[in-house]
Amino acid sequence: MHTSYKKLWILLIEKNMTKSELRKKAKLSTGVFTRLNKEEAVSLAALKSICVVLSCDIGDICSLISNDKNTEREG
Repeated sequence: MHTSYKKLWILLIEKNMTKSELRKKAKLSTGVFTRLNKEEAVSLAALKSICVVLSCDIGDICSLISNDKNTEREG
């Protein structure tokens, strides 16, 4: 399984916020955003910081994707 952050990018568009603005407000490194863009794992602390800034739950910004069937799971 891998993590998809597609929901995060959609939420940013809905909130009219750029990735750079979110990165600064959540006090995250550029490395964390590089990993998000590549759909790589990031720390729970990073996801929590994003959720605080966006006033949302973790399930609102990411999903688990099965490598076998490409089915999306809430997560």
